Amino acid sequence: MIIIPAIDIIDGKCVRLSKGDYATKKVYNDSPVEVAKGFEGAGITHLHIVDLDGAKAKQPKNLKIIEQICNATSLKVDMGGGLSQTEYVAAALQTGITQFTIGSIAAKDRTLALEWLQKYGSETVILGADCKDKMIMTGAWEEGTNLSVIEFIKKYLQEGMKYVICTDVAKDGMLQGPSTALYKEILKENSVQLIASGGISSVEDVQEMKRIGCYGCIIGKAFYEGRISLKELSTLC
Repeated sequence: MIIIPAIDIIDGKCVRLSKGDYATKKVYNDSPVEVAKGFEGAGITHLHIVDLDGAKAKQPKNLKIIEQICNATSLKVDMGGGLSQTEYVAAALQTGITQFTIGSIAAKDRTLALEWLQKYGSETVILGADCKDKMIMTGAWEEGTNLSVIEFIKKYLQEGMKYVICTDVAKDGMLQGPSTALYKEILKENSVQLIASGGISSVEDVQEMKRIGCYGCIIGKAFYEGRISLKELSTLC
């Protein structure tokens, strides 16, 4: 299983939220680039970046910093946040990222999402399945939908999508454990490279994600709050 630390960016700084609520923003480091270098130094190979300013504005706002991270490290970076138009995707890819994640567009404009999947391929496009009570959330997690997360994932897998990042909004940033039951249900229903995101609070949680068959596990606040050390991340890798 791939260990994927997360860097969320607001105003060029490394932050974390609780349940996606921007009012709960906590700044952990003024230099996302230095944080990324630290991950690479520990043997990490992958990095998940969310442009939170971009998610709210519906267009990327921190591409310069993301480009700096890509230039300063050899990390395989996936990026999400604000990718609402093809021109924004093209600009994001020019920064040097390896993959990009689509969530809101996948829920709101299936035709465009499938165009991107066909154009860039299943190794580049990741489906972002952000949900609350098993229903897909969009618009920086502020807008609900009537889309079941299980069916949402299944329909995109049928179209050739390979990778899925699933985040339970109610768990994200709460350090109370991941949505293990939901992930088990997704894995039971589908053949998918599932990346668990949200709620990871300990090394034991990470090991549980591996045990149930997840392809990857995103670790955010647990690292920044000292629940999982850089040394432990290195060991997990």
